[in-house]
Amino acid sequence: MFGDDRTMKDGPDISQTAALMGDPARANMLMALMSGLALTGVELAREAGITASTASGHLAKLKASGLVRSIKQGRCCYFRIADPDVANAVEALVTVAARVGHLRTRPGPRDQAMRVARSCYDHLAGRHAVDLFEHWLAMGVLRWQGDVVELTQPGRHLLDSIGIDIATLETKKRPLCRTCIDWSERRNHLGGSVGAAVLSLAQRRGWEKRNASTRVVKFGKQGHKDFVAWYCGDAAQTVD
Repeated sequence: MFGDDRTMKDGPDISQTAALMGDPARANMLMALMSGLALTGVELAREAGITASTASGHLAKLKASGLVRSIKQGRCCYFRIADPDVANAVEALVTVAARVGHLRTRPGPRDQAMRVARSCYDHLAGRHAVDLFEHWLAMGVLRWQGDVVELTQPGRHLLDSIGIDIATLETKKRPLCRTCIDWSERRNHLGGSVGAAVLSLAQRRGWEKRNASTRVVKFGKQGHKDFVAWYCGDAAQTVD
């Protein structure tokens, strides 16, 4: 009826990767690594609520599948998300889970801080990130081309002038701009190499501090003021 069923088996088999990510313990580990920080097996076991020996088996599977990579330093072995593609997949799953109502209840200040600003692998997410993205669209730094967002020519000049080297970013395989639907704001924030450069610059200039045990990115009052001035202050007059 459907012809040669071998045609239905062409292409990558997503079931194995989905099953690896779908295990609750491994899912918790991947979510912990979405902070962008390198974590040890013991720290990841704590995040997953399992023993260190059980965590070791899970991490071996994640590493063998290419979802995480490990770095040996002295007696410790640290783990990270393997690459931006894996991080994008995890963030996409977070967005879908939030939309269909598969939410965890974590009352208290920690939730509020996560909504304000957090790391999404190596770029900024949360309310502050959404504000930046929408302001850059309004300024003409970014524009939509169908369903894809791109950097405009005036935007390239602006970002070069405020400390983001676009020419260097273009030498990388990663797209300059990529959108993520923010799971807490339900609006877009900016990923890609430009999004990563924004968070890196904010950290270098001391506008924000990372919480080593969570994905929270903490902006102090002055830090947030300086961050906003950087992306929409005097620069607002630069883009036609």
